Amino acid sequence: MNSLPRPPRDAPPHVYRITKYDPADRDERGVYTGPEEAVSDHGPVEAAYLEAIAAFAEESGVRHLSIREPQAPLGFTHFGLEPAVEGGGLAGIFPPDLTGFHDGARVPVAVGLELVRAMLRDSGAWCRLETEPDTFTEPACTGPAFAVHVGWDQYVYVSSERPCPAAVARTRELGLHPEPLDASPYEAEAGSGEPGEQRAADDDFWARLRGCVAAGRAALLEETYIDNASRWHRLDGGAIEAVRARLTPRARLAVWPDLSADVAAVLAALPEDGLVEFVREDHGGRITSEVDDPREFRARTAELSGARAAAVLSVYTGERSPLFAAVLPDADGVLRARWRTEPAPPTGTGPSCASCASCAGSGS
Repeated sequence: MNSLPRPPRDAPPHVYRITKYDPADRDERGVYTGPEEAVSDHGPVEAAYLEAIAAFAEESGVRHLSIREPQAPLGFTHFGLEPAVEGGGLAGIFPPDLTGFHDGARVPVAVGLELVRAMLRDSGAWCRLETEPDTFTEPACTGPAFAVHVGWDQYVYVSSERPCPAAVARTRELGLHPEPLDASPYEAEAGSGEPGEQRAADDDFWARLRGCVAAGRAALLEETYIDNASRWHRLDGGAIEAVRARLTPRARLAVWPDLSADVAAVLAALPEDGLVEFVREDHGGRITSEVDDPREFRARTAELSGARAAAVLSVYTGERSPLFAAVLPDADGVLRARWRTEPAPPTGTGPSCASCASCAGSGS
């Protein structure tokens, strides 16, 4: 059964920007000029933010939230004002392998508040928290649509289908400032602002993958289970169904040819500057990747040369081209994830995908 993306639903009509910044301390451009610092106090003000969000959730009738578009820390750089935290602030919320932290994962409001705490602290991890009232299993909340988005500099945006006057009053009592807006700047529609198409990993995708593996044109599946974090799977030896069974819900999938056994040549071909992703397979068959400056990889030549096989991939849009790519639909076949797939060469073009259109018949 082929899957079609569900059209985006309208955002909740009542939106508030919640901050510790007094509107009286803004200049004519709306820039805050007061004494409050743009970091969490890890104390009573942070607690006030969480209590305010909880009040909006309670008045909206929300008991659970869905994690949307989760992001892991980049690893090679950190943009927050506070020092980076190992694990992106998710330790104690999710297990070390981040099971349960994926697009569409449904968590109690209390867990959602801990995620907000981590985001307020610039710990590295990020996600949207929203209700999904039309998920195929059961309603994602007992009340109307609701969303929490955490932005830079301690700006929090709460959206609800209810006006929540009691929560607004409680937020003011807590010393925070709820300001009405037309929309959250972090509101997401299906793939808005992202390059590429949205293709489902449907029956046609898996048939094509089996064919390309059987023909020797594809060997690896990259599973981007959260933004900035991937797992690599080798597909030969009849491994496709076993790999498919353990993929993270709503993951982005990209199909790649095999790595090069000439690791020295891969290292020699590193570009002079920019960022690249270095993918390597150790002699135990484990495949990992990391993103960094090419100079850092060259400085580790002795270490990296010990790999069994390797490849260098661009991290820049338009320069990174898997054989083909897709996004996992939900178990009912509906594609609810808003991820976009990586741009891939059109069928029948490109040196590494010259005849993938014919692969589907060779492995089905």
